[in-house]
Amino acid sequence: MSERRDRVHPAVPEAQEQLRQGRISRREFLRVATLLGVSAPAAYVLAACGTPTATAPTSAPAAATEAPAAAATEAPAAAATAAPAMGAIKRGGTLRVGMQVPAVDHPARFSWVFDSNEFRQVFEYLTETGADNITRPYMLESWEASDDLKTWTLNLRKDITWSNGDTFTSEDVLFNFKEWLAPETKSSILGLWEGFLTIDGVEAKDDYTVVLNLAAPKLDVPETLFHYPAQIMHRSFNGDLTTLSNPSTGPMKLDEFKVGERVKVSKREGYWQNGEDGNPLPYLDAIEYIDLGDDQTAYVSALQGGQIDTIYDPTVDTFLALRNDSKITVEPLPTAQARVLRMRVDLDPWTDVRVRNALKMSQDRQAILDNAFFGQGELGHDFHVAPVQPEYAPMDVPAYDPEGAKALLAEAGITTPLDVAISVGTGWTDIVSYVESLKETAKPAGFNITLDTMPNNSYWDKWTEVPVGVTAWTHRPLAVMLLPLAYIADSEGNPVPWNESRWVDQEFSDLLKTAQGTLDIEARRAIMKDIQRIQQERGSIGISWWMNVWNVYNPAFQNLHAHPTHYQIWRDTWYDPDKAA
Repeated sequence: MSERRDRVHPAVPEAQEQLRQGRISRREFLRVATLLGVSAPAAYVLAACGTPTATAPTSAPAAATEAPAAAATEAPAAAATAAPAMGAIKRGGTLRVGMQVPAVDHPARFSWVFDSNEFRQVFEYLTETGADNITRPYMLESWEASDDLKTWTLNLRKDITWSNGDTFTSEDVLFNFKEWLAPETKSSILGLWEGFLTIDGVEAKDDYTVVLNLAAPKLDVPETLFHYPAQIMHRSFNGDLTTLSNPSTGPMKLDEFKVGERVKVSKREGYWQNGEDGNPLPYLDAIEYIDLGDDQTAYVSALQGGQIDTIYDPTVDTFLALRNDSKITVEPLPTAQARVLRMRVDLDPWTDVRVRNALKMSQDRQAILDNAFFGQGELGHDFHVAPVQPEYAPMDVPAYDPEGAKALLAEAGITTPLDVAISVGTGWTDIVSYVESLKETAKPAGFNITLDTMPNNSYWDKWTEVPVGVTAWTHRPLAVMLLPLAYIADSEGNPVPWNESRWVDQEFSDLLKTAQGTLDIEARRAIMKDIQRIQQERGSIGISWWMNVWNVYNPAFQNLHAHPTHYQIWRDTWYDPDKAA
């Protein structure tokens, strides 16, 4: 149990008043309160009551039906799901996951989510964002933000022990910040802190307190700490997490890692967190990640045949194949995941905004959504801010306008048809369908599109280098966390590591930095409307639709719930053989 804190950030009662007046939603209030260090149950209490108090309550009322299982200042993060009845949990069993196993070394260089999932049960994070998009402490006990959002105090848990017997301390946290913020690491994390934090601003105040001294206000610090490459490594980390020799804090240990084949992790003794039965987690004995290649039909057959128990990131074809299968559980979830059509603005003809806009105007969004994703999503606007994110500003969906697109090409001096090769990974069948649909709808606009097809792994090998491509971007709970990853430059003026299109716009960047320090949701949404307009009018991307995602699994596994980012948070997953199909 952590100590009761006497201070509530002044923005919390302000947000509570906005909630009382109906100016923001309850979910938006909860995001603000928890970001500023109020425990999750306490935030639910403040949302339900009415009058701000000098001290936030530290526990939820007994009758609260929506309070998550963990408090931000009392226990590590957990999904907002009902706890099983005492005695219902069974220990043991192996969960088999269908998922690709690419080569990796340093977690800070993870380029996609499934890399982190294969190590998520072994190495942990300072914070954790649940399926409800609320961020809670995990390896942290709590955090506090200064009134101006420029000083963040991270209070570490004092009961975490590494697998080699060492105590988890601020020395470990400082080591990881040094890795993340070093340009030579080439981590996407650097883009999230660009303009806000350098290693000189990270202070280990004592063994269990780390202070971040920022150059400018930043509201999404807790979310940034759960960016999937931000797994916490021991201060002795050897640079390669696949070597089986690195100390870890998670409930499982790494037993085997074979690129293109499998990953095996198993229960370790002495994990710092207990389960509902009072004994250390995890409930499962082991998890195996099995690589069956790019084609998800192989995963569907394996799931239906009992060779695996769940599939990472099911495609829409997988959803259609399994949605009526009584032996499989299928859970849908709306997200900020998207297939991003992006053009490199440092290469002709994409240096000309008129050519970029012509291609974007060639998207018949409804036809693309229907053909590529069977209508399972929401139409996009060519800016990377999704309706599920709190700062999204509603705008009209751009019309399909091939004549206008053709006129723009003529104005740019382009002789039509303009030949365009679009690089795609064939493992994403919806991306292939997207570009095939675009190929047809763009013909009247003067584009002759061909598909440059390759396996997904080959696409990831050069995703930042191809002239035009469609990249799978995952969900982030806040737009102000997502946009800095891909659309800004570093302090030297170079595009940040994940800026695959090389598009940098000074007005956009300035507004984004302001939005990153604006807690008031209404004010942030007003800024975001200009950010969205700029990216729509002169940006480098097309987004035809926002995706629904699905969790598909063997119903014998409990607490295996969908997460909008496909994060596999399974320390409290358990196997009930009585519910096996």
